[in-house]
Amino acid sequence: MQEKELQTSSYDFTLPSELIATHPASPRDSAKLLVYNRETNTITHAIFRDFEDFIPKNCALIFNDTKVIKARLYGYKPSGGKIELLINRALNAHDINVYIRGKVKLGTQILFDDNLVATLKELNEDGSRVVQFSTCGKLLRFEDILPIIDNIGHVPLPPYIQRQDNAEDESEYQSVFAKEEGAVAAPTASLHFTSEQHTQICKRFPHAYLTLHVGSGTFKPVEAAIITEHPMHAEYYDISPHAKELLESTIPILCIGTTSTRTVEFYEKHGKIQRGEANLFLHPQNKPSRVNHLLTNFHLPKSTLLMLVASFIGLDKAQELYAEAIKEKYRFYSYGDAMLII
Repeated sequence: MQEKELQTSSYDFTLPSELIATHPASPRDSAKLLVYNRETNTITHAIFRDFEDFIPKNCALIFNDTKVIKARLYGYKPSGGKIELLINRALNAHDINVYIRGKVKLGTQILFDDNLVATLKELNEDGSRVVQFSTCGKLLRFEDILPIIDNIGHVPLPPYIQRQDNAEDESEYQSVFAKEEGAVAAPTASLHFTSEQHTQICKRFPHAYLTLHVGSGTFKPVEAAIITEHPMHAEYYDISPHAKELLESTIPILCIGTTSTRTVEFYEKHGKIQRGEANLFLHPQNKPSRVNHLLTNFHLPKSTLLMLVASFIGLDKAQELYAEAIKEKYRFYSYGDAMLII
């Protein structure tokens, strides 16, 4: 079994295309919720508006308050060639890791609306690029870019949502408690909460917020035959003092999403440092040690997120639950339905 758990092919499955959610559930809490109870080994099919009824007593909830930025930009080269640029993450104040669709040589300037210019500084082996942004000849810091791209950029919908973003996505591809700008992908388990439901749950249960700026690497499938040979992407995180207090207590933790889970477990396993770069890969042979319960969506085949789910319940059970979700026509991926593991 151990060998099977490490084979990437074990995490493959066939998903009917009609089960890929291309638009959000409306209202948010009308999404389906599959609840798996490990203690009783039972599955319950519910609706997300009833999520509160399934939260284990005497546990604390950890939310990721990252906010998605309009990271997809459309511009052109001085020669006139069209370019699509996706901001991935800030490496420091001025150097920004990006993905570029279209051929661009080192030193090339890409021109955008509002006098924004990206200059290509580095080419990376993984296909990403490093650029610096400027306007009217003035080099911009990352925080200076944010109000500009909020005006000219587009919501960075995941690659499997094969449509252009629209006005609905500006609000729906964002949690109701999003606060800290920097993500280029939403922490999707958070998208199910309405403001009213979130407020109600926070009145009843201890809770705290951390920040993990989700990068586009979250969608990258594992290409190595053995999962432990996958180079895990890094993402900036910051754990609030209140979250640290809860994590240092003995109270059971329910993480809202894989992003919160990765952050908590990175903190737990790597010296309890409150902020930095997290690149933890959870899988059946690297199980969580602090997080007790997980709310998550249904993820891509061969993805590190599916392997994270298997770290909680094992490969066989993960395969069983995904087969059940497909049979019951749950909607998959970022705008899809939810699963609660208790």
